[in-house]
Amino acid sequence: MTISIQQLRRYAVARSLFPPTTLGRAINKLGFVQADPIRAPARAQDLTLRHRVRDYRAGDLERRYPRLALEEDYLVNYGVLPRSHSELMHPRTARRVWSVQRCRQADAVLAYVRDRGVVHPREVDAQFSRGKVTNWFGGSSNATTQLLDEMQYRGLLRVARRDGGTRVYAAREHPPVTPLDDAAIDRRMDALVDILVIKYAPLLASGLGSLLSRLCHGVPQWRERRAATFARARQRLGHARVGSEDWYWPATENAASRRWRPDDEVRLLTPFDPIVHDRRRFEIFWGWPYRFEAYTPAPKRTLGYYALPILWRDRVVGWANLSVERGLLKSSFGYIKGVEPRDTALRDGLTAEMARMRGFLGLAG
Repeated sequence: MTISIQQLRRYAVARSLFPPTTLGRAINKLGFVQADPIRAPARAQDLTLRHRVRDYRAGDLERRYPRLALEEDYLVNYGVLPRSHSELMHPRTARRVWSVQRCRQADAVLAYVRDRGVVHPREVDAQFSRGKVTNWFGGSSNATTQLLDEMQYRGLLRVARRDGGTRVYAAREHPPVTPLDDAAIDRRMDALVDILVIKYAPLLASGLGSLLSRLCHGVPQWRERRAATFARARQRLGHARVGSEDWYWPATENAASRRWRPDDEVRLLTPFDPIVHDRRRFEIFWGWPYRFEAYTPAPKRTLGYYALPILWRDRVVGWANLSVERGLLKSSFGYIKGVEPRDTALRDGLTAEMARMRGFLGLAG
């Protein structure tokens, strides 16, 4: 196929920003929504969904999650995905083998959760207080909370809901699974790759390879199948070579079709949006390097703590930093050319986007 970077860029924007639909349908269409706890001015999962769900408000995912066939789980990152997608990764065998003592602790907690039905971590902590442990970030957390996280990862527990952002657990009951032969495992791996490609296309070869490496954290029991899965994907996906780079997308789509036409709206995108996630692709498409700087020391930041790329049509023209102070939305903007583009359509579109953002956050005008 003969295709240009400009066509790939339009394709990437238009296919990802599909017409807004219901929450359940949007998550099914995305296949996976990455979650992040930072609120700037809202969590990443809410900022991602606001462009793709009709009349979406911050927190709708958390409020409506218990009524939908969804799971919180780890795919290539932690997030929310349809239950059918989560089941493709289970039964998951973690790389770290539990000790006999750890297994006994997990059995006791699982029996307690099954008896209670749904439990908050503090209930489990009160029942099985085992002191403090050092978590991944060097701080201190309850040992029982860490055990709950490990049990969820292994598929013993599921997140039934969240209370104020805290995971509330129930036992996870899996459908009976017969031992998987090699062909069945390959089918599951291919299905998981398709989920990722559908969400993130078009993908550079390096981006596809990176996602497959991260997928090994979601299915550590099939880690050794990464190379063969990658080879099959490169054979069956739609693809083209542009300059020195290979690009991939779903075989059922024509990336060069004229149907892929971005609209005229201005949108502020989360750093974890499918359009933004691959920093190398971002730079190829828009000619400047975007960086997520929340964990960069403040004096070294160039864009800001949680810079939201400003997408207009199929161009990313700058970035915004937003915060809520005393019930008001505060904003600052930066532009890749150093000054705001002198375009009335862009200014009007940004004004409309800020009004939508205030509505999404439930703030006064």
